[in-house]
Formats: sequence, structure tokens, C-alpha cells
Amino acid sequence: MTQQRILVVDDDREIVRVVRAYLEQAGYQVLVAYNGETALHAARHDHPHLLVLDLMLPDQDGWAITRTMRADPQLAALPIIMLTARVDDVDKIVGLELGADDYITKPFNPREVVARVRSLLRRSQLSRGAQTPRILHVGALTLDLARHEALLGDRPLDLTQTEFRLLQMLMENPGYAFTRVDLIEQALGYNYDGMERTLDSHIKNLRKKIETDPKQPVYIQTVYGVGYRFDGEVRP
Repeated sequence: MTQQRILVVDDDREIVRVVRAYLEQAGYQVLVAYNGETALHAARHDHPHLLVLDLMLPDQDGWAITRTMRADPQLAALPIIMLTARVDDVDKIVGLELGADDYITKPFNPREVVARVRSLLRRSQLSRGAQTPRILHVGALTLDLARHEALLGDRPLDLTQTEFRLLQMLMENPGYAFTRVDLIEQALGYNYDGMERTLDSHIKNLRKKIETDPKQPVYIQTVYGVGYRFDGEVRP
């Protein structure tokens, strides 16, 4: 099995050193960058499997880098874990809405970084892994599970790994009301305090991409007091 490459981006060299040591001990190949320009170059040329990205960098912040990557077809599906020293939930939610898959607040235990990396890579592999070729259709929305592609009409949708997995779960179970805990544990791979707001951010992102009017969604419905369900007749 090819060794998975993790790109760690932080201008704090001690943090990079510690995170790199723990990831390498866990069996990953680690690439490093200390600014946004180098990070984007490494992402495009070294093809990492996952990015650990600090929010505050000397040349551009993690939000700008995430926005650039999600707009680049070559990097749009790259899983991103954002590191932030900010404790304000608004800052974290902004990162998620721009397309980050997860975030970790500094100071952190390096073992938590390894656990989050492992979980996100596992979800990515499950989404892209071998499976019976299936294409799900509802209205103008198409989800090709074998090719890991989503279309709205003829327009490709740039979904993150987490968004794709959430949409797959919802479309495979039309009409079923998932609790937030169900979606967090099954689609995100783990649960911890505060994840409900993270899930809501991912759902908000999905609605922006698949709904004509995200404020009046047709596909992803909120079930108040419970969670979310997918409406519509899904055809294989």
C-alpha cells in the first residue's frame, strides 16, 4: 500500500516538528510548508492525501488558501483539517463554510491530530473505495458513487469529502430523519462536544451547492428537534 502523504502547514516550526514526528510515527509521509505560497505549490505538485492547515500564516490566512483550493479542480476534493488558535466559534464556522472538513483548536494534543487525520482519510477512502457502481438521481441532482462525482443538471459540483459522504448518506435513505448524532458518527466518523454546529455548517454548504434557494431547501429538509432528511424519490 502506498504511504499516505500529509501536508502540514504552519509558520510555527515547533508545532510542525511535533506534528510531523507524531504523524511519521503513525506511518504517514509528512510534507511541510511554513507559508501559503509554499503550501499551494506543494499541494499542486506533491499531491498530498490530506492537508493540515494553520489558520494564521504570514503571507495569507488559511481561509484564503482553503478558498483557492476549493476553486481549483485539481485540489477541490483534498481533505483539509484547519488548525486555529481562535476560540470563537464564528471563526471555525467560516473555515467550514469555505470548505474545510474539520478543525482543531490550539493548544492540542498531537495524538488528537493523528486521530483526526486517520478518521478523515478513512472517510475519504470509503467514499472513493471499490463499490458496486451506482448512480443516484433525484430531480436535477445526480450522485455517481463509483466515479465519486456529483452533478446538478450538467454542472459538476465541487463537494468536499465530507459533503459528498453526507449527501450520499441522505440520498441513500430518502425520507429517513437522521439525528445529528447519526450523521456525525456515520458521516464524520467520530463525535465530540460541539460537533452539532460543525455538522450544521456542512449542511449549509451543501444546500448552497445543490439548492436553487438554500433558505427554502427542496432536497435537504430540517427536521426540527431531530436533524435532517432527504426529500424526493431517488432513482438508481
